[in-house]
Amino acid sequence: MKLVPLNDRVVLKQLIAEETTKSGIVLPGQAKEKPQQAEVIAVGPGGLVDGKEVKMEVKEGDKVIYSKYSGTEVEVDDEKYVIVRQSDILAIVE
Repeated sequence: MKLVPLNDRVVLKQLIAEETTKSGIVLPGQAKEKPQQAEVIAVGPGGLVDGKEVKMEVKEGDKVIYSKYSGTEVEVDDEKYVIVRQSDILAIVE
């Protein structure tokens, strides 16, 4: 099955958070937060959203940082994805 986002929606696949810090400290399960970095899997067409023209700034394959509590989590073919509005994406990681 393939996800095809509508309007200004973007499908993201979360990148796996590291379980140790750079200095080698292992983080316990409680200290881990939901990762905010993800890879763009699919991008909607943009267009007219809420009366305003929206141009899509991200593309498939981009690595991005998005708002911590934004989006809708979905599971397709045992893979977890997050669908967010483009405005919930804070930055592209280059």
